[in-house]
Amino acid sequence: MKGFLDELSWRGLIQDQTPGLAARLARGPITGYVGFDPTAPSLQVGNLVPIMLLAHLQRAGGTPIVVVGGGTGRIGDPSGKRGERPLLDEATLAANVARQRDQFARFLDVGRGANAARLVDNLEWLGGLNLIGFLRDIGKHFTVGWMLQKESVRARLEAGISYTEFSYMLLQAYDFLELHRRHGCELQLGGSDQWGNITAGIELVRRLDGVEVHGLTAPLLATASGAKFGKSEGEAVWLDPAMTSPYRFHQFWLNSDDRDVERYLTFFSLRPRAEIGDLMTRRAAAPGQRIPHRALADELTERVHGPDAARGAAQASRVVFGDLEPREADVATWRALARELPNVPLSDGLGQGSPIVNLIVASGVVKSKSEARRQIEQGGIAVNGEKVTDAAAPAPAPLAGGYYFVSRGKKTHAVMTPPAP
Repeated sequence: MKGFLDELSWRGLIQDQTPGLAARLARGPITGYVGFDPTAPSLQVGNLVPIMLLAHLQRAGGTPIVVVGGGTGRIGDPSGKRGERPLLDEATLAANVARQRDQFARFLDVGRGANAARLVDNLEWLGGLNLIGFLRDIGKHFTVGWMLQKESVRARLEAGISYTEFSYMLLQAYDFLELHRRHGCELQLGGSDQWGNITAGIELVRRLDGVEVHGLTAPLLATASGAKFGKSEGEAVWLDPAMTSPYRFHQFWLNSDDRDVERYLTFFSLRPRAEIGDLMTRRAAAPGQRIPHRALADELTERVHGPDAARGAAQASRVVFGDLEPREADVATWRALARELPNVPLSDGLGQGSPIVNLIVASGVVKSKSEARRQIEQGGIAVNGEKVTDAAAPAPAPLAGGYYFVSRGKKTHAVMTPPAP
């Protein structure tokens, strides 16, 4: 499995690793895990880095384990947080666990093959723990001074940290011990903010089972502008289509800063190094076409939402950006755009043959007929992709499904929807 570290290295996905990991991988396949606490009903793009670590592990011949934290999610990881997490009730946590399970299967081969991914819930072993027994058997192996040195704890001391979250490190360490005993797991993966928790688990396994296990972390990802990765207009970008639509998901990647797109491709795409290099070369030759951005958006949208949703999102994006004639788009595309853009139902008296200026005003892209006429004279209004040159002209035939697409300039659009049957 030497190729595993080589692959992560050129992709920039290694921040820390334990001594001896390369030697262990040279001996053959390894089982590794990442834990995800179900604090939300969906994973979001910020979770993709550790998921990709597991995907590369499986592609290299290793066996990935996804630990859905039905147990640790009841406590809350202090890593990277300025304050205490709100405690969720059991019903909410159980519902979140169920919704997240399906999302992992889009990135990992679950249930098939010799190194099929396993999905386990740490509530299975944490739920029945006896406090006295846990403190005697596990807690005695950790000094308070050693725990205070860990970044996840030290960063919270000034603001305050409850004993509940202070104890999270012990629970995560116990996860590693149980996974080693139950599944022969020898490697924990995660973001660099998890290094303290990972080394705690390594130490516990060494003390109680007398064996060497390993850890590897990836760097935390930030945008070139310094903003936190995974936000679009201040909102998290989720993997659940009910929380972030395929179109908006596609747009998030398509709108990546030019300074970020190559790094995003190396982190999140499964394309080989040469192919990513080719995409960047093509971008240099034609920067306005956003070639690597589209490749990134198409690949990730297909993986998260499936090929049909990806095609629809890509087509809708091409319409908005002017790369696809509106009359070439299908009904599904217009349905999707009607959910994303300002939309207005077509009222009586509007439609093919009616005064086009009335249609334009009704769409909301301008506020009055006088403004519509002024914009038309300046060449700033288009209906169904065709520039309007005469305010007295009749409206054209509708697009597929009876829709109209009205634009003012390049950034203001509206979809007019057909009457309900």
